[in-house]
Amino acid sequence: MKEISIVELIQVVQGTHIQGDTNWVIEDAIIYNRHPLTRGKSLVLVYRKETIHWEDIAPYTPCVLLVDREVKDVPHHLTNVTIIQVKSMIQAFWSFTTYYRNLFHIPVVAITGTCGKTTTKEMIKHIGEAFYHVHASYSSQNEPRRSFPYLMGMEDNTEMAVFETGLGNIGNIKHQCMIYQPTIGIITNIGAHHLDGCKSLEGYIEAKGEMIEGVREGGLLLINADDTNSKTLSLTSCKGTVQTFGMNQEAHYTAKKVTYAPGGMSFIVETPETSCQAFVPGYGEHQVYNALAALAAIQHMGIALEAAVQRLATFQNMERHLEISTGKKNATIVDDTWTINPTSIEVALDVVATIGEEKNIIVILGDINRLGDYEEEFHHKMGTLVAHHPAKTLITIGKKAKNIALQAERDGFKGTIYTFANGKGVEEVLLPMLDENTLVLVKGPMSSRAMIALAQQLKEHS
Repeated sequence: MKEISIVELIQVVQGTHIQGDTNWVIEDAIIYNRHPLTRGKSLVLVYRKETIHWEDIAPYTPCVLLVDREVKDVPHHLTNVTIIQVKSMIQAFWSFTTYYRNLFHIPVVAITGTCGKTTTKEMIKHIGEAFYHVHASYSSQNEPRRSFPYLMGMEDNTEMAVFETGLGNIGNIKHQCMIYQPTIGIITNIGAHHLDGCKSLEGYIEAKGEMIEGVREGGLLLINADDTNSKTLSLTSCKGTVQTFGMNQEAHYTAKKVTYAPGGMSFIVETPETSCQAFVPGYGEHQVYNALAALAAIQHMGIALEAAVQRLATFQNMERHLEISTGKKNATIVDDTWTINPTSIEVALDVVATIGEEKNIIVILGDINRLGDYEEEFHHKMGTLVAHHPAKTLITIGKKAKNIALQAERDGFKGTIYTFANGKGVEEVLLPMLDENTLVLVKGPMSSRAMIALAQQLKEHS
């Protein structure tokens, strides 16, 4: 965090100094009871209804408490607690957040989408680190409550920032964009997910579209030209420039001659100004889309396309994202247990159909969560998808996933089907099937420890 003096803070939030020393600088900022207090010289925002537990604050003094109520119960020995009072904590929060964000005149990227958010973010980070000091959100930890501490993580030496935004309900992305104020916004694609919070696919599309208005004036919005649901979005509220990426439509960044290559995808990236040969580690056309979005963002920051492409080739694909390895009995194991939704299942099935063309394919699918009233419908759709897939065996794990198996059977799946309530007994069924000519896809939710453990056991080479 950039250091901010308490006098400066008082001016920004239009606060009143109640008690304590003001002759020191703030080195961190948190919201009380939402983020852990881990160090002294912190600004602690305490909302009106929160009870202050002084024993938790005492080890991390000096600190400054920003409050919107009178505080009378400060222990006498805590003389190094400074208190600033404001009329409205909500107003003070946004005043401080906006002020802090405006201390940085750097590229800030915010990413949303049903699939590819984390990978695209990591690609941008990887390429950017060759040229800038980069600050980024961690892994796929993208919940809205993390946005404030992520912003506070921007420091004096930060030259570029890239954040993944999370969505559970309508308004989440808008809230995060108000904090990050991105100069570049990316929508990777829009499938079906989080329908429990957004109530319908239309609501979910609308929620993803909040990125459009969230991009700063004069910024750049990058959108997938080939994605059906993204095409339904109105772009009239965008305050910046809109550019597209894709394979099948005219786009500002287009991938041509896309082919599977050893370890990843080979393609030619074309822009109106130039073109060059590119390679991205990781299999599947979806990986090319991720790469196009990352390259477009990076080039907008002033990095030459050729230099960005060269750096992209050294990207290390993420664990449990269609991670391919040789496992038990020399079988090919595809671990895709990072997340599961209808879009990512379709992607995974396409990849294993290609790389396992001459192999005995076994597909293991778990429950698809966060679909609300549409859970049964989408599980059935996935069953229909599997029924027309070249897999020889389908295994489902979970009560919801059983609907995938039932629908696959109804739609004439020609292979063998097994259903399990949980992971118990799956490995015993699998082991006799494994050999060097077998490919196993394990795809389930990150909340399923059983499926993650199963994939890990299968990956252990014997």
